[in-house]
Amino acid sequence: VQLQASGGGLAQAGGSLRLSCAASGRTFRSYAMSWFRQAPGKEREFVVVISSGGRTNYADSVKGRFTISRDGPKNTVYLQMNSLKPEDTAVYYCAASTRNGLWTGNKDYDYWGQGTLVTVSS
Repeated sequence: VQLQASGGGLAQAGGSLRLSCAASGRTFRSYAMSWFRQAPGKEREFVVVISSGGRTNYADSVKGRFTISRDGPKNTVYLQMNSLKPEDTAVYYCAASTRNGLWTGNKDYDYWGQGTLVTVSS
C-alpha cells in the first residue's frame, strides 16, 4: 500500500484547508485510516481516525473543527480543517492500519504517507 498526501499550504488563522490522502491497493476499503501531525520540535501526535465502516475518533484539540471522510471508489481519505489556529501548524501524515479499529497510536499503523506541511499564520 502506498499513501500520497497532498493539500497542505499556508492559511490564515480562522481559515480552512482540505488535505487528501490517495491510497493504492484494492484492500483500502478494509483499512482504518488516520491523520497524525508533527509540529517542529514535537513528537508526532494523533489527530483523527476513520474506520472502514465510517466510525471516527478525534483528538480533543481538533474536535468540532476538523472532519475526516473517506471515498471508497476513489481510494481517498480527506481531512477538512476549519477554524485553523497557529498551533495547527505541523507536517500532517496519513496512515493506514490493516487492523480495522479506532487506533490512536503510531505503532498501530502499518503504512505512512510522506507528509504535507500545513502552516497557519496568526
